[in-house]
Amino acid sequence: MMKLRSLLVAVAMLATALPVQATIADPAGDFLPSFTGTPLGEVDIAGAAVARRATGWDFSVTANGPVGVTPGVLYVWGINRGAGTPRLSFGTPSIGAGVNFDAVFVMFGNGDARIAAFPAAGPPAITNLPGALSLSGNNISGFAPLSLLPSRGFAPEDYTFSLWSRLRANPLLDGTNVEIADFLGAGGFAASVPEPQSWALLLAGFAGVGMMARRQRQRVA
Repeated sequence: MMKLRSLLVAVAMLATALPVQATIADPAGDFLPSFTGTPLGEVDIAGAAVARRATGWDFSVTANGPVGVTPGVLYVWGINRGAGTPRLSFGTPSIGAGVNFDAVFVMFGNGDARIAAFPAAGPPAITNLPGALSLSGNNISGFAPLSLLPSRGFAPEDYTFSLWSRLRANPLLDGTNVEIADFLGAGGFAASVPEPQSWALLLAGFAGVGMMARRQRQRVA
């Protein structure tokens, strides 16, 4: 009985510790009509993934060209923590209808990252994370801690995410929406789906619990 109880506890711990992940692919060459920059492979998003950890999120972006090559290229994750608004639709030109966020995780091609959390009123709380990212070929990845992204109404596991790339090549256009090259998950996607291998581990744990329970019943009988 003690072994059964221990296994049940272990499976419960596994269920609460499992990383959750959402992965989305994006068609090649689908630049926004409003984008006025050069259609580089570096700003053409091929896919991305968000994986939840107990202490935050792992973000990964894959482009259709090597990242970290062109100055001014960056990738912006819009994060809705529960108080998101369609901030991009307020810009010029108005784009991104339905893309709600109240924080961003910005990935720069030089390996630096930045988190900006928008409060209900006042300026955003900006935290620079120098050297926080890893670059390899067409991929850029990094970790955003939960401590810098506190809830605004959603539980952390219910945060939703959107991603877009920017090419900041003209200082006169800096900050305008014509710099936004590509969208992925423009409607928002949630990192709430366990990875297949995690599901397999969890199901194996439940199967083990079932087998031990049957054996216990057979001994009692």
